Amino acid sequence: MPILDRFNLTGRRALITGGSRGLGLEMARALGEAGAEVVISGSNAEHLHKACEDLCSEDLHVTSVQADLSKPEEAERLSDVVLNEHAPIDILINNVGGRRINTPTEDLALEDWQRILDLNLTQAFILTKRIGAAMIPRKWGRIINISSINALWPGKAMRGRSYETSKGALTMFTKAVAADWAVHGITVNAIAPGPFLTDANKRWIGEKPAFEGEVADSIPMGRWGRPEEIGPLALYLASDASSYMTGSVLVIDGGKLLW
Repeated sequence: MPILDRFNLTGRRALITGGSRGLGLEMARALGEAGAEVVISGSNAEHLHKACEDLCSEDLHVTSVQADLSKPEEAERLSDVVLNEHAPIDILINNVGGRRINTPTEDLALEDWQRILDLNLTQAFILTKRIGAAMIPRKWGRIINISSINALWPGKAMRGRSYETSKGALTMFTKAVAADWAVHGITVNAIAPGPFLTDANKRWIGEKPAFEGEVADSIPMGRWGRPEEIGPLALYLASDASSYMTGSVLVIDGGKLLW
């Protein structure tokens, strides 16, 4: 098979959570450009509509399902809708997640701890269990979990540690399911991004302008990542090009973890 053909996703269908903005949107674009039919989910109807409008204007085949995946019951509902209306799903990218709080551990309320674990971990378990299980009879599938460098390194300015804990658990979940499902022809890998100029980080920079330069100075490449730079890596893991890779965690951080 010619090398570039191994990246071709024609005939494949992908579900990308948190696909309406930032890293999720760029991964949806990358897979769509490679020929996949893409279903994106997100909690904000306006953002979903705009994302679909933009991607469809680029002649990509994209549909959307609204769901707030900070709630486990919404992950179950999303699974029902996707399996009933958009199956089969060949590629699952568990991208949705976030930190959203910066409370010291000693002051962190149990409900806030649980909410962050549900947002970053529980929904990925539910979708993997439901959507991934449907891949088993077909003997082919790709699951990509979007972890974080904070699964490997506790950020100095972060508090509460629910984010690092949930991303660390997601990373080990990736490896465990990869071991279990390799026999079924399903690969399960994780991407661990460092600082990227997503909408959420841009809002944070707007509140604290010095933060952008502080972070850039801590990265050997001297800059934040651009969201579109994650697309090629997601495409690699979603395609036949990565057929002998499973249980891996691929860091994309401009060298942040080197210092």
